[in-house]
Amino acid sequence: MPNAILDPTGRTGAAAAPGAGGGLALAPRRADLRGAAVGLLVNTKKNADVFLEEVGRLLVEQHGAASVLARTKLNFAQPVSDGLLKELITECDVVVTGIGDCGSCSASAVTDGVLLEGRGTPAAVICSDAFRASADAMAGLRGAPGYQYATTPHPVAVLTPEQVRARAAAVLPDVLDLLVVSGGSSPE
Repeated sequence: MPNAILDPTGRTGAAAAPGAGGGLALAPRRADLRGAAVGLLVNTKKNADVFLEEVGRLLVEQHGAASVLARTKLNFAQPVSDGLLKELITECDVVVTGIGDCGSCSASAVTDGVLLEGRGTPAAVICSDAFRASADAMAGLRGAPGYQYATTPHPVAVLTPEQVRARAAAVLPDVLDLLVVSGGSSPE
């Protein structure tokens, strides 16, 4: 009997990514984040929680988001579970996920972003810059070549909490550009 071959993209059988073959259609963007419920999908990488908590805090404080819902994946190298995905798309207007600070977690974070987008929820994925190749490769495998994500300098795991918060503040404009139309500007 032949051995089963595991697909490292997390797909099984015919369950391809949304938009596979035809490219991913991004979820519609809001004009800004005023009143929005922001989801934070934290992987279990060191400092990911501090990083995303700061991003969430800044989105509320500086951009008028109404609330933040933080959830943690069980495994940084696997796509988000169906149950957690459903909770995020039901409870949140936008989701920020990461941080991709290694090859497998960068690929997984991009997978999560593509899954969220394919189900109508705008997502901002954050990866460290050293893992662009794995993030880009996974986007292509998921039917979303050219998928855009934010990057921060590598590494993140070894930083102090103060350094992590500074990195989160530095990447905030890129995150905002991924979540809303025209970087969050809205008509007066």
